[in-house]
Amino acid sequence: MSTVAAISTPVGKGGIAVIRISGDAATEIADRVFLPANKKPLSETEADRAVYGGIFCGKTQIDDGIAVVFKAPRSFTGEDTVEISCHGGVLITKRVLEAVFAAGAHPAGAGEFTKRAFLNGKLSLSEAEAIGGLIDAKTDKYISVSLAQSKGSLGKAVKALSDRLVFLAASVYAFIDYPDEDMTDVSVEEMRKELNSILYRLDELISTHRYGKAISEGVDTAIVGKPNTGKSSLLNMLCGEDRAIVTDIAGTTRDIVTEQVNFGGVLLRLSDTAGIRQTGTDSIVEEIGINKSKKKISDAEVLLAVFDGSMPPSSEDRELMMLLADRREDTVAIVNKTDILEPNSELLAELREKFKGVVKISAKTGEGAERLQMEIEEICGKRNRVSEGEIVTSARQNAALLKARGFIASALESLSLYTQDIASLDIENAVAALDEVDARVASEQIVNEIFSKFCVGK
Repeated sequence: MSTVAAISTPVGKGGIAVIRISGDAATEIADRVFLPANKKPLSETEADRAVYGGIFCGKTQIDDGIAVVFKAPRSFTGEDTVEISCHGGVLITKRVLEAVFAAGAHPAGAGEFTKRAFLNGKLSLSEAEAIGGLIDAKTDKYISVSLAQSKGSLGKAVKALSDRLVFLAASVYAFIDYPDEDMTDVSVEEMRKELNSILYRLDELISTHRYGKAISEGVDTAIVGKPNTGKSSLLNMLCGEDRAIVTDIAGTTRDIVTEQVNFGGVLLRLSDTAGIRQTGTDSIVEEIGINKSKKKISDAEVLLAVFDGSMPPSSEDRELMMLLADRREDTVAIVNKTDILEPNSELLAELREKFKGVVKISAKTGEGAERLQMEIEEICGKRNRVSEGEIVTSARQNAALLKARGFIASALESLSLYTQDIASLDIENAVAALDEVDARVASEQIVNEIFSKFCVGK
């Protein structure tokens, strides 16, 4: 592969910027642009040692800085790598990179350094994806999950399942091929028990994906309710700022207000909708807003239904309860205005009858926010008890696990209808599906697609 270079720090004004060069000719190219103060070439400098010196374009010095040489395979990419730190101005950083290109390096593509680390066996694909997660993380939870997975936690969990499946298939084939040898056969009942155990473990991993998606990509969340229940106040509370207009006038919110909020460990893509009330308004604009709100109820993944706790249930409240009847599992019923007085007992009784999650809050003071956070996380799947590093955040990984699950279910069916060797064919396919999680059998197209989402310089 050619030797490539890119700026590995964000483009902009800062204290320092880092230009990374990786490939067989990395130190040779670096020698053409960096002259250590001790006059000893970088190619003769001890690895993993920071060296101060001048940065040149041809014979003209353009900056001074620090260079570090990492020798293969003890580098991030697994190749010879040099990292040059210069002053962090936009123009000077650009000039240093241009000097490196003039000295023989080629521009790195998106995610090329991490891709090379994967191709050189320094990282598995799930570990590489986790590094991307660390860079893109918008929630603290996603950071901790990505950090654990960057150390191989998910890959190890999946490999353990794959090894168990390989042992089953190998035991069957060995007994069939060498019946006269002293080899342990796995009985049908033993195989069924082991496959069911693996299936249970797979289901544990698969069930984490909804929560994994909520902490990484976010979850579409709609705030709904009749006018003046405090929907906009709730949006402002979740955002930590006055994002929506709050008044005592019914119908203030005419269109859907959207905001992305990190609430607890979950990333909420919030929509504050127009108040749903029985049509008697002359405002065409408000009518359109109400229709949009009803459409949002069917589209959102999580619903925050806000009710005025200071009043008994109205006909509009009951209309909303009917609209949400099919979304019971995805709805948190929020009884607002606890700062005014105790919630109405009739309203509470009806809500507890119709919804699993009922939370009393004051959107004005923030009281009840912690309980609301717990209910939202519960809907998003946090109840699963697997370790952080085994939470599946990638749709690609989840698809591979689902495929493996299908083959194992088919193997169990084959055990009931056919023989163990037929079941072993499904087991082999399950192993291949699990191997896709760390891309041991992934196509070049899939690998390229994954790394194309990384920034240049990583």
